[in-house]
Amino acid sequence: MTEHNQNNNTAILLVEDDDLDAVSVKRALTKLNTNNPIYRAKDGIQGLELMRSELSGRPFVILLDLNMPKMNGLAMLKELREDPKLSHNIVYVLTTSNREQDKASAYQHHIAGYFLKSTLNHNYSELGSMLNQYLQINEPPVQHVN
Repeated sequence: MTEHNQNNNTAILLVEDDDLDAVSVKRALTKLNTNNPIYRAKDGIQGLELMRSELSGRPFVILLDLNMPKMNGLAMLKELREDPKLSHNIVYVLTTSNREQDKASAYQHHIAGYFLKSTLNHNYSELGSMLNQYLQINEPPVQHVN
């Protein structure tokens, strides 16, 4: 039998420019005693730099906002999918954008899900619970092989 929860190697990267939303998401994950490290970037440039620098080689589950300064979420997603060292990471979009064009663009870049902040009513406990459960049963590779 495979031993579950070897996912401590998988980090959660929250790419969110809104401080209140970032605190709320982190709080929801912390309440669930998520053992996975949680990192935050305030825009796509910072998110990509973080993944390419000190955290290089580590698998990520990314919670990605779309509407951010400097580099928005769709631009980050495009660059992420074009980079062979980063393209394997799981991405969930967490945004205020209900535009069909944004949803279609995000899914064309192979996201795992698209969540509207308004639907969640800024209560991220259900999202945190879903993410925690995913991380508990998912079996990522120990180290990504190119």
